[in-house]
Amino acid sequence: MGGPSEEKNVSLSSGKAVADACRKNGFDTTEFPFDFDYRTLLPNLKKQDVIFNALHGGIGENGKIQAWLDKNNIKNTGSGPESSALCMDKVKSKNIVKNNDIRTPVWEMLNSVNDRPTLPLPFVIKPNDQGSTVGLTIIHDESEIDAGITEAFEHSDLVMVEEYIHGRELTVTVLGEKAYPIVEIKPSHEFYDYECKYTPGMSHYICPADIPKELTKSIQNTTEIIFKTLGCDVYARADYLLVENGKYYFLEMNTLPGMTSTSLVPKSVDAAGMSFEELIKIIIELSL
Repeated sequence: MGGPSEEKNVSLSSGKAVADACRKNGFDTTEFPFDFDYRTLLPNLKKQDVIFNALHGGIGENGKIQAWLDKNNIKNTGSGPESSALCMDKVKSKNIVKNNDIRTPVWEMLNSVNDRPTLPLPFVIKPNDQGSTVGLTIIHDESEIDAGITEAFEHSDLVMVEEYIHGRELTVTVLGEKAYPIVEIKPSHEFYDYECKYTPGMSHYICPADIPKELTKSIQNTTEIIFKTLGCDVYARADYLLVENGKYYFLEMNTLPGMTSTSLVPKSVDAAGMSFEELIKIIIELSL
């Protein structure tokens, strides 16, 4: 928990919630917060039956820590290194989804701050390998482009420009290859930004989302397909935009979704009758 990414504080909150749930489940639990060099934790990590990865973003979510734990024969929760790296890389995961005939917003890539977008306005500028909408800007006017590009490149060496789709924000949890009730997010800002994600009261959540049964099943089935196609394991969360004609667009798959008091995975499984403690127990059991 913690780590050097820009989502450190969220990770610490997730880690605390997970540790509390582990103790309520009767597990002998040790918390391992760190700032930079996780390798110093190796002797104590090796003593554990399993490590619950509560990191978000950066080395905790891009496959590096997963690969290191695997190399040292330390069992850990969630997806493996290859899938983690793939899902963190927005352009690679979107290409795979698109090649499987699943809708995703049109996009182009920028390699430097001097590159100029060619997509028509409005569009979204975001880092290729960040989560929690870090560095994301919605561009409505040409005067906003330079600032948006600069902001995104402060967080990544590769930047995505994606068509802006005005739609309902949906997210779907997968646990053990099964999709759970869909959550609709109604943020108080224009989009579900960092503040709306992690500040209680800044967003309104509807779960199960108020959408037709057939459409719900379609989105859930699509999510299960993406989960398997991207090689995800144990649990993950997919984000979508739903437009008025019933079409939905895949945005990204999160292999280490948040586990805080405002997080979406706990809301989804709760609608299916599963407590947070049960969720954490199942994640650990599936990972073992």
